[in-house]
Amino acid sequence: MLTIQARAKLNLTLEALGRREDGFHEIVSIMQTLELADTVKLSPAESLDLRCSVPALEGTRNLAWTAADTLRREAGIGEGALIEIEKRIPVSAGLGGGSADAAAALVGLDRLWKLGLSRDDLRSLGARIGSDVPFLIDGGIAMAIGRGEKIRPLPSAPLPWFVLSFPKSNAADKTASMYAALDHMDFTRGALTHKLEARIRNGGDVPPQLLFNVFDSVARSVNADVDACWNDMRAAGAREIHVCGSGPAIYAALERREFATTVHLVMEKIKGWHSLVTRAWPHPDSARWTR
Repeated sequence: MLTIQARAKLNLTLEALGRREDGFHEIVSIMQTLELADTVKLSPAESLDLRCSVPALEGTRNLAWTAADTLRREAGIGEGALIEIEKRIPVSAGLGGGSADAAAALVGLDRLWKLGLSRDDLRSLGARIGSDVPFLIDGGIAMAIGRGEKIRPLPSAPLPWFVLSFPKSNAADKTASMYAALDHMDFTRGALTHKLEARIRNGGDVPPQLLFNVFDSVARSVNADVDACWNDMRAAGAREIHVCGSGPAIYAALERREFATTVHLVMEKIKGWHSLVTRAWPHPDSARWTR
């Protein structure tokens, strides 16, 4: 049996440049994987089966099953596997949980089935499954361009702690509806993302005030729960607050672990929002941030 941690991701920046002819949006984003992770276990089996701690995500409806089936077909083999997923990443929150599980399935089954594919091969397959999957094959921190599937790795950077809180989504097809809500006034040229990319490449830190998400105002306007959660997080003392991916989850970047824990407890115990504290993975050994 192989056991893989499928890491959640956070968009430190996310800028939309415009709508493409294929219907997707051209984006630039700096993405970072987190300690928060699902556990994916893979073992040999006669058929391809997927079990999940969230029953609604079992079987062929799961993106990890799609990834496994795509890999099997591409390799031209008839192997099976049992995929078991213990969910910790909240579902449809904007943290890439489904894509992380799919990436883990590709990496793990390549090993289990002894296919010997390169990382480029796996990323190419991942791009057919979901825009975030190529990045999550290796994780870390990277620049994402195109519709998010083209990845340029970045050196590790010291990052703050993150408090995540989870409003409910009120959209049937959340990601598509959020992108549809953007208009030309929301589009940028990606200058902020490129500025942060240059800072990281030159060995700089990532100040919370340089974080950005094009969906920050959009999510608050279309989802009253997001707006209420945002206001509660600000009342709890957080200042740099952003949407996770296309939402509805939000996060606050906080430099001190103690402050992050305090905001988390206020959100969870007093305000009534499901909340957690996490940090970047992998995290550099730096004295700049409280551990």
